[in-house]
Amino acid sequence: MTCPAPFNLAAHVLASAATRPDKVALAVLSPARADRWSYARLEDTVRRMAAGLLAEGLVAGDRVHFRLGNRPAFPVAYLACIAVGLIPVPTSAALTVPEITSLAKLVQPHLILAEDGIALPAPLPCPVVTDLDRLTAHEPADYALGDPDRLAYILFTSGTSGGQRAVAHAHRAIWARRAMYDGWYGLRESDRVLHAGAFNWSFTLGTGLLDPWSVGATALIAAPDTAPEALPLLLKRHDATIFAAVPGIYRKLLRTPLPAMPKLRHGLSAGEKLPEPIRAQWRKATGTEIHEALGMTECSTFISGSPDRPAPPDTLGFAQPGRRIAILDEANTPVEDGSIGTLAIHRDEPGLMLGYLDGDTVDLPLSGAHFLTGDRVARVGDGAIAYHGRVDDVITAGGYRIAPQEIEVAFQGARGVTEVAALSYPLGDTLVIALAYTGEPQPDRALADLAARALAGYKRPRLYIYLDAMPRGANGKLDRRALARKLKVRS
Repeated sequence: MTCPAPFNLAAHVLASAATRPDKVALAVLSPARADRWSYARLEDTVRRMAAGLLAEGLVAGDRVHFRLGNRPAFPVAYLACIAVGLIPVPTSAALTVPEITSLAKLVQPHLILAEDGIALPAPLPCPVVTDLDRLTAHEPADYALGDPDRLAYILFTSGTSGGQRAVAHAHRAIWARRAMYDGWYGLRESDRVLHAGAFNWSFTLGTGLLDPWSVGATALIAAPDTAPEALPLLLKRHDATIFAAVPGIYRKLLRTPLPAMPKLRHGLSAGEKLPEPIRAQWRKATGTEIHEALGMTECSTFISGSPDRPAPPDTLGFAQPGRRIAILDEANTPVEDGSIGTLAIHRDEPGLMLGYLDGDTVDLPLSGAHFLTGDRVARVGDGAIAYHGRVDDVITAGGYRIAPQEIEVAFQGARGVTEVAALSYPLGDTLVIALAYTGEPQPDRALADLAARALAGYKRPRLYIYLDAMPRGANGKLDRRALARKLKVRS
């Protein structure tokens, strides 16, 4: 799985422009129309924008902060940055001003690419470009080839100590993703892959865009503001062969009868554990399987079922071919088959991040020779891996991983509220965000209004639960596991 050198991620992804220039690489779909981009058009626009970015005075290594929605300009700008050695930093369009200001302080961007209606940092830390079309009025730039281990892009994820963490990835990360082609996707050049996620998310960027382009397939993306209920029509009308989404999207689609989708081979799911009832309902409604994967922004997916090797019941599937993983106990010793341990990624695994950004440095936290994912798993029959939850307090809801502190800070200091704690809460067959609080009972509406002003939609609690007191451990700290047990009893 060694990445060739010299190497450039963007050049690798867009190589099909030379061999199949007229094939549709990207189609942004709405019920009324489709915006189609050939490989030739995509690569030409990427290289022209790359030249335009350099004309803004940027130099290799500068960071470009994205405040863009699900439009073609997003992946074009993303690959344009990487093509000439700039560092794209995508962020969710849903983030509020306080949230995006905090992230901007962390990455210290040299330029912001933005579109109207999406929150910007306050105060602005650098120049802002909103007219991305003018960046393409240049002769195409050449690809900057170099060491595959050098920094290529930065994505955000949530850490366990509060706040989001900036994850730095190398150019080689795209090469390592080839393990997913057969180990999860069953991806072919002839495929038409429709992903239902936002471009800033690693699941969408990789599975929905970069991987299909790397093999010469077609990426289908729903236009901004497309309702989930419209996705089945798009799947049918545009002959999608693979559908990728978080479990919550599958749940929404299954609320109404689905049309026949004769071209669809299977679905893909990641971001959070897929409930078995959803898998069964999808199978009954479409005659196709959903293949699930376990991963994280720091290392993409490593465990999955696939069309060639479906996951046995009650498991996530198997380690993808060539992945360097281990299941370790607290002493960093491999556990026996059947025993629960922590999933770990070897430091030499090419799909592993460079580390977390900390100012101008990048730190890769290791335990011995491994990066610990925080996922509790066990290897069972025939090498399949079963999932047993997280060792930390990260909330998983709607496909997002969120540190509780990111939610709690919005309610600290609220009148009549003395203490808050956010956690995942089972509601039917899914997990939602709940906020437990002490002090004086509050109207749910008042708390929801506060959340709407301070938090992105995916971070807002669905439930507000009043308690007389929070459970605490011997050290006086909030005992989150005891809180989860307490609320489970109440439910």
